[in-house]
Amino acid sequence: MPAGTLYRGREGMWSWVAHRVTGVLIFFFLFVHVLDTSLVRVSPEAYDEVVATYKTPIVALLEYGLVAAILFHALNGLRVIAVDFWSKGARYQKQMLWSVVGLWVVLVLGAIYPVLGHAARELFGS
Repeated sequence: MPAGTLYRGREGMWSWVAHRVTGVLIFFFLFVHVLDTSLVRVSPEAYDEVVATYKTPIVALLEYGLVAAILFHALNGLRVIAVDFWSKGARYQKQMLWSVVGLWVVLVLGAIYPVLGHAARELFGS
């Protein structure tokens, strides 16, 4: 291959990959959510059983992962919009990405207690 043609995988590529991965994860959550909610019309007892499994600490960790995925996907989506529609967006895309990552970390850390508080009380008592 000629020199200079290989993409070296900098921040922009990892942002692109993370955006697609979080989008797919959110899609699968929505698909499962529609399926489990539709159970209520088929069998309310089966629906109650499924909902009971959602009250486990493992599912609480998955919910926390879902919150993290949604937050990153939303914040990065706003960055993509800024890059596409702001005349200086491409010039500042790397700084905007690190701003998104910083804000995401703060929000994800802030979501620990609201999302995982119930699971912690279940495991360790109140």
